Amino acid sequence: MTTSTAVAAPRILYDACPLCASKNFDTLRTEDCTQHPLHHPVIGSVINWMECAECEHIFTDGYFTDESSRIVFSKTHNNQQLGYAMESQRPISARMIEKVLPYVQSGHWLDIGFGDGSLLFTAHEYGFTPVGIDLRQENVAQLKQLGIEAHAINITQLEHKERYSVVSMADVLEHMPYPKLGLASAHKLMMKGGIALISMPNAESMLWQAMDMSNANPYWREIEHFHNFGKSTLYKLLKECGFEPLRYGVSERYRVCMEIVARKVN
Repeated sequence: MTTSTAVAAPRILYDACPLCASKNFDTLRTEDCTQHPLHHPVIGSVINWMECAECEHIFTDGYFTDESSRIVFSKTHNNQQLGYAMESQRPISARMIEKVLPYVQSGHWLDIGFGDGSLLFTAHEYGFTPVGIDLRQENVAQLKQLGIEAHAINITQLEHKERYSVVSMADVLEHMPYPKLGLASAHKLMMKGGIALISMPNAESMLWQAMDMSNANPYWREIEHFHNFGKSTLYKLLKECGFEPLRYGVSERYRVCMEIVARKVN
């Protein structure tokens, strides 16, 4: 007689759209993710992408369990390691900061998912006091060794009410199971009139469409992403969460990405 060991599902399935809570959504496409550098057999071989019929948001059918997340975060891309390509990343970070300077020039700058740390290092040069959050424990430990305040917790757990003049979420919201909770948490952490700097891929761009047409769009196979936003979807979400979008720009960090500066308004 043989026995089988049950394997827990790698994802917690959404029972409603994570943005508008509508239950009216269906499968948009299914993609093989086995060639992703962070892939592990435990998380499955495909990503199922859904589309909400009400708000048109595009999201995966579920988000990783704690165990699946632990497996994914046990490996790190080179460009997510603290200090990666520090010199070449510095001018890119500087141009990001210069988009914020017309609205705020000093104070505490919180970077969510700080990764290589470039944005915080450069914000310090411009006179801000840098603070970082990242889920990768090693990155947090290394940043602390450099004398920069850092926390290995979820943004929803940070109790720094109205401390920050700037909160940056560079290529982060699409990683969060519930982006609205992430933005609501950022709103609470920001001073009145504080600035949010947000970047992510823009699924409404012509370049995104061109990559789709040639079957060369890597974001459908990105296992760390749970959402694909367009500019209009992101702007609507920002306004719902108490932010006023101030300017749109093209991000230099990753392919096909947008970069939004928004102000806390209430």
